[in-house]
Parts: sequence; C-alpha cells; structure tokens
Amino acid sequence: MPLVKDLLAKRNASVVQVGEQQSVMDAARLMKQHRIGCVVVTHKDRVVGIFTERDILMRVVAEGRDPNGVPVAQVMSTPVAVCTPETTVDECTATITEKRHRHLPVVERGQLVGLISSGDLLANQVREHETTITYLKEYMYSSTR
Repeated sequence: MPLVKDLLAKRNASVVQVGEQQSVMDAARLMKQHRIGCVVVTHKDRVVGIFTERDILMRVVAEGRDPNGVPVAQVMSTPVAVCTPETTVDECTATITEKRHRHLPVVERGQLVGLISSGDLLANQVREHETTITYLKEYMYSSTR
C-alpha cells in the first residue's frame, strides 16, 4: 500500500507558506508567483491553517474587505486536516473526500514537510489502474497463445 512519503518522493516537496499575520495581498502575490492555489499558514513553524483561492473569493472579495489590511489569520480555513509521511494514500483519499478538502499538509514531528493535493491522489490512482490494466492485458494475451 503506497504511503504519502512515496508520493512526495516523486515530486518537489517544497511548500509555500505564509505567517498568520501576513496580509491577504502578500499571500495572493505568493500564490500568483508560484502559480499555486493555496498556501499553508504557519505560526512558529507549526501549521495553523490553509489559505486558498476560495478563501480570497468568499471571505475577502465577496465581503468587500481590503486585502492589504486583512491578515491571513482572519480569513484562512481552519482547523486544517493534516497527514504524516507514513499515512497511507487510501487514508488521505478518505480524509479529503470526507472533509471536502483539496489539500493536506504533511507534518512530521510537528514540522511541515510537504503538501498532498487531491490531484496527487488522483494521479496515483490513475497510475495504479494503468498498471493493473497492463498486467491484466499481459495475462489475457499470454494465456491465449
């Protein structure tokens, strides 16, 4: 059964993060710069929330708030579900599905070490299904000869 650490090993594990007192504008600029849909919010190197494009839209723009004057802590999504490098991919899929999240910060000994997205989990499922299909085709065609 694949683990989160297996997924992280296949990609860049760096995570863009912001402090909880940084402005929404600062976070949005970081998201634009890195072409990402969320940043992890930290306080003293601990995960305290996640800030997404949806948070900008629903909690800042739609409410007419000034993104330069609003700290991320006031509009971030919290509490945030997390996983560890030893968490199974199936457990992550269940958590994302149940909680309707798109991202799971990966934490080890309280420290942020990565981020898993629903896209990462879907790509892993596709790879597993392709492998199964390949094995089944090989079995079918080898047994008919």
